[in-house]
Amino acid sequence: MRRFSAEYLETTRRGMWADSRAALADLELEGTGSALDVGAGTGELTRVLRDDSPGGVVAVDADRSLLKRVDPPRVLGDAGRLPFADDAVELAVCQALLVNLSEPAAALAEFTRVASDRVGAIEPDNGAVTVESTVSEESELASEARRRYLRGISSDPTLGGARELFERAGLTGVTVRRYDHRLTVEPPYSETALESARRKATGAGLDGQRATMLAGDTTPETFDRLRERWRAMGRAVIEQMRDEEYRYRETIPFYVTVGRVA
Repeated sequence: MRRFSAEYLETTRRGMWADSRAALADLELEGTGSALDVGAGTGELTRVLRDDSPGGVVAVDADRSLLKRVDPPRVLGDAGRLPFADDAVELAVCQALLVNLSEPAAALAEFTRVASDRVGAIEPDNGAVTVESTVSEESELASEARRRYLRGISSDPTLGGARELFERAGLTGVTVRRYDHRLTVEPPYSETALESARRKATGAGLDGQRATMLAGDTTPETFDRLRERWRAMGRAVIEQMRDEEYRYRETIPFYVTVGRVA
């Protein structure tokens, strides 16, 4: 399973569901007495579940350092071996977990075991992410970097809607809803946006993806050429920021899949 830093999770998931709860309707949170947020990370989804659900929501994660950022109740545990009895909760749900697992079906089987009523998964299709930018080269470079990165990942980062996976797990009445999460950058620029621009200009952000890209079909020479173009793009971003002309929007499609336990 891929691991992520707390800063990465908090940045990429900040504001999710703030403008729309409609995509979560099939989770039936208002009538839920108890739930697990599996792979909770730093607890962005946990807080949404707790806001909308009258019952107790337990955050579960295998990373102790991430879990410490979530308010109790919280339990250290692996998605493939959940430390709960059969039918322990009404709902077991995750966000951006299955796309990072080499065997998502095993985790889904555990969800089905511990949930007495419903199972949910909120998963992105990382292959369908789009970028719009006032720096003309950024969209093309972001698309190329993403393609090369995804080819080096052993799990399925394009999972998105998981209807077939749910049905194979024996779940019934499966529904799938799409929710587009948008990350925007515009004046006045936040410290996070300024740091992101700096990492583009220095190549630091891309350097963190090098090993994964090389695990695919990217050669070191191809990576170095991409990195030089990436750094030049980053310098253009900084120049536009100085004039407060830079605008950026990244759209990540998420799919909310929900099924009933037979």
